[in-house]
Amino acid sequence: MKVILAQPRGFCAGVVRAIEIVERALEKYGPPVYVRHEIVHNKFVVDSLKAKGAIFVEELSEVPQGAVTIFSAHGVAKSVVNEAAGRRLPVLDATCPLVTKVHNQGKRYVAQGRVLILVGHAGHPEVEGTLGQIDGPSEQDVAALRISPDTPVAYVTQTTLSVDDTRGIIAALERRYQNIVGPEIRDICYATQNRQSAVRELSDHVDVILVVGAKNSSNSNRLREIGAEAGIPSYLIADGSELAPEWVKDANTIGITAGASAPEVLVEDVIDTLRTLGEVEVSTLPGRQEHIEFRLPRELATG
Repeated sequence: MKVILAQPRGFCAGVVRAIEIVERALEKYGPPVYVRHEIVHNKFVVDSLKAKGAIFVEELSEVPQGAVTIFSAHGVAKSVVNEAAGRRLPVLDATCPLVTKVHNQGKRYVAQGRVLILVGHAGHPEVEGTLGQIDGPSEQDVAALRISPDTPVAYVTQTTLSVDDTRGIIAALERRYQNIVGPEIRDICYATQNRQSAVRELSDHVDVILVVGAKNSSNSNRLREIGAEAGIPSYLIADGSELAPEWVKDANTIGITAGASAPEVLVEDVIDTLRTLGEVEVSTLPGRQEHIEFRLPRELATG
């Protein structure tokens, strides 16, 4: 069987930075360091950091006094920041800079006197963090909006939403409200856009798509949905152990991609599992090369 890998796939710059923050903190301060929420949504990554001495908690109340504390890549509410400051916890913020950008955009719009509409998935840590960063009214459920059409409004979006989904929602908002502003669609995370475009391209060449990623990873779920929308049977799997042979038994060409928090070693694990079913020829689609790097917090920067 032929296996075609999407390009780009897997780790984005925000995930690389977040993981490196935890690893460098362990090196500099020694274990344990405490991480609020999963640093990124991937069990393999979280387990590997646990093995090195990271302890993951959901609430700051679980962090001992004086312990090094890291905020996850998804961002946190201001109440969490304030609680950490009140307890004088030494904090390293691994929030993705592109999520921070959304926070800052939202704050600017609210400061202008606008009602803020957040386009995102209820309960997702990034959405909870964004809502908690912004003082002022905001709306989370677009279907339930009760805002007068002449109210000055603004919108921001969860970075890992589908570009197509976002475009439709924004168009609906613009039809409904006379005075509305928001960032351009291209302000959605570059990695989200690139990986979605790569899956659309991949769907033209394959019979089945396997998306490597966690079930609670928003961007991984979107990749699977995009493959399915293109008419290609698409499956989200954590690693090779979750691959069902019947998914690929009639496929000549299998496409593989990975969510932004899935390491390449898990892609290789899926390929190794496919090799137990027959001979495999692997190639990679040409695609966008990513060279973006985000700075580490100054406490951890070297040189």
